Amino acid sequence: MKGRAVQMRSKSRKAAAAAAGDLMLAPMVAWMRLPQMAAEAHAPWGRESITAVSEKAAAMAEGMVAAQLSMMGSMAAFWPELLSGRTPSLLNGAAVEKSMHAALRPARRRVKSNYRRLGRISGR
Repeated sequence: MKGRAVQMRSKSRKAAAAAAGDLMLAPMVAWMRLPQMAAEAHAPWGRESITAVSEKAAAMAEGMVAAQLSMMGSMAAFWPELLSGRTPSLLNGAAVEKSMHAALRPARRRVKSNYRRLGRISGR
């Protein structure tokens, strides 16, 4: 049983490191967007400005839904975990960690895709 716990902690640390690495691209994405947004300064709502705002709102909404669905799954697994002799994930913190990773997944995905897209545009 201890081997499984160590393996899960290792997997969790890798997932956290991957999330941190992806989210560290966010300042670079903002920096790469600035020239396009400056070019759109004469028109208050240019294409890149609208894209930036709508992506953030969509990622936040998707993240909230993903976090809630993850917590609902953990709540549904409470009694089976308890009756099988394991500590329920709601009590040991695993549910919250899983929920946080689920909430950050949409933002991570958008940051990576924006980094790739803006890198191609600025590399022309």
